[in-house]
Amino acid sequence: MMTTLAPAPRALRPVERACVLVGLLLFAAGLLHLAVFVVDGGPWYGPVSWRKPVTFGLSFGVTLLAVAWVASYLRIGERTRNVVLGLFAADCVLEVGGITLQAWRRRPSHLNMETTFDTVVSMGLAVGGVLLVVLLTVLAVAVFRRGAGGPAGMPLALRAGFAYLLVGLASGAVMIARGVILTRTGHQVDAYASTGVLKPLHGVSLHAVLVLPALAWLMDVRTTWSAEVRERVVRGGVWAYGVAAAGALAWGLVA
Repeated sequence: MMTTLAPAPRALRPVERACVLVGLLLFAAGLLHLAVFVVDGGPWYGPVSWRKPVTFGLSFGVTLLAVAWVASYLRIGERTRNVVLGLFAADCVLEVGGITLQAWRRRPSHLNMETTFDTVVSMGLAVGGVLLVVLLTVLAVAVFRRGAGGPAGMPLALRAGFAYLLVGLASGAVMIARGVILTRTGHQVDAYASTGVLKPLHGVSLHAVLVLPALAWLMDVRTTWSAEVRERVVRGGVWAYGVAAAGALAWGLVA
């Protein structure tokens, strides 16, 4: 049992390597659509723009890469790891694929229920978002209940990273819920505008799961500081990230 649950931070398992490959492909898709935007032009902001496949491709690619990497430190069973990461990678592809499809169709991807097909895509993205929350919550519960391996500061970085990640997912769920309610009550334009307040917080919070563990890892491989000092630096990074998230929320409220 201890062998099954032991973390292997330096040797990615097959499912983690597959997630890395998919993450790189999603990131490349985001870069590709940035090139499409440069050539084709059009608005950068708004519900119909090339910004969405660009930002979602890059963001989901980075997030999948981060989750695949940090999962190697988590003390979870191999079957659970394979199922959660496999579903997470598939869901990331579903989200980016749906958004990209609608961008090429020149149709809004989220909160769009004008036609049957648009409704299917929009609701599929919403269901996929719920699944993302469930899967990442499973990993968050694992790191809080069973802890994690890795260098000094890594367990703290992982706990805080997943906590901030859940804040980002919660803000995304609130945006979708508000938008769906406004859309269902005939306020389509207001639905698109309603998501702007939480977007900065959503974007900043999602990537703590990469930034904070990367800080712990870099100190381990690039410094000779004691474990106590590295732990304090990570703790400072956690507080600094909290300030950044609060600033992002404030920015969204006043912008």
